[in-house]
Amino acid sequence: MAYVLKRLLVMIPTFIGIITITFFLTKLRPDALTTASMGPDGMKESTGLDEFQKKMREYYGLDAPLHVQYLRLWKNILSLDFSESRIDHRPVLKKIGEALPITLFFNLLTVFIVYSISIPLGIYMAVHDNSRREKILATVLYILYALPGFWVALMLLKYFGSAEHLNLFPLSGLVSPYFDSLRWYEKIGDFLSHLVLPVTVMVYGSFAFLSRYMKSSFLEALKADYVRTARAKGLKNATIIYVHALRNSVIPLVTLLGGLLPSLIGGSVILERIFSIPGMGKLAYDSFYANDDTVILAVVAISSVLTMLGIFMSDIAYMLVDPRIRYGMQTEKS
Repeated sequence: MAYVLKRLLVMIPTFIGIITITFFLTKLRPDALTTASMGPDGMKESTGLDEFQKKMREYYGLDAPLHVQYLRLWKNILSLDFSESRIDHRPVLKKIGEALPITLFFNLLTVFIVYSISIPLGIYMAVHDNSRREKILATVLYILYALPGFWVALMLLKYFGSAEHLNLFPLSGLVSPYFDSLRWYEKIGDFLSHLVLPVTVMVYGSFAFLSRYMKSSFLEALKADYVRTARAKGLKNATIIYVHALRNSVIPLVTLLGGLLPSLIGGSVILERIFSIPGMGKLAYDSFYANDDTVILAVVAISSVLTMLGIFMSDIAYMLVDPRIRYGMQTEKS
């Protein structure tokens, strides 16, 4: 219980630091209020650019002292009131509520695929270590890991989504423009076809890394004393691999899952932009270039909270699967 409480208390100063740094970074950029169609109707009818900019700054509270703006930000965060977007005047939380499920869906699907394939593949490579097949697999994984994600995305679009070549999958978006006119089974096929290219790009890098990581972790587990004891007892090889060695070799992967959570929540700015996926990454990208600070700060605040909660859950899971942490905490307490 003390460990859980300690981890929760650490999240408070971390969150304050993230919001503070983001706030002051946004203030380092010049305001672009005069170049975007922002503000209530009729405000642009003011004569003169300076007068227009002055009214815009008053409307969004940018004329207040910096510390007042900072305190107002915390008031908005604590009350979950992030006002409206400067781009389209829609409520910020509504825009995030539309983007977050899309990002979570893509990334949860990616994590499921990566772990479902990389763990069995890593076990296979560890059991057949230094064999010809293992060396071929290792070479392929190294090549995959070295390929830049944006380059792979562009190549897939060119050769599998372009009319010049195979034209097998859609270029962008989640559904086709004629989606509503399709039958229910055609809608499923249309949606799945839009997932193929972005999910492929999101999977291959983590898949290559985790497979190699699982192999090294499993090899270390096979050399442990408890595995030699199990062999000496005459247990079957499958029992040794999938019962004794597998459970302990998966423990480091729980820690890696915590490292994947920031991208799980925040999304991939580059990939969502390339494939026109309306997720958190694309929302943050569009808001940054439009100087929409209200959306940027809201995205950072919500992403930070969800990410820290995810890492906290990863720590709890690590404590559950690794008895040494529980024994260590009991020893310190006594």
